[in-house]
Amino acid sequence: MIFNTILILALVLLLAAILFNLYRVVKGPSSADRVQALDSVGINLIASIAVYSVLLHTHAFFDLILLIGILSFIGTVAFARFMERGAVIERKR
Repeated sequence: MIFNTILILALVLLLAAILFNLYRVVKGPSSADRVQALDSVGINLIASIAVYSVLLHTHAFFDLILLIGILSFIGTVAFARFMERGAVIERKR
């Protein structure tokens, strides 16, 4: 009983963190702040899905966790490459 209460409290706190990060995505002073906030949203979303999976006693969401992690990593790397070179994909002509 107390374990489920702790898991629900963790979900509420993670939801609050996601909402604060979404505020930073909208109001961020620079694009680097926005990308960092989006990366943090991805991490908090992964944690939320993991807590929800434990709450439901299922392994069904593990593929979704892996997918969000991979997409978050690719997005961060693409933005870093854009900041460094000015283009994500370079075409040589």
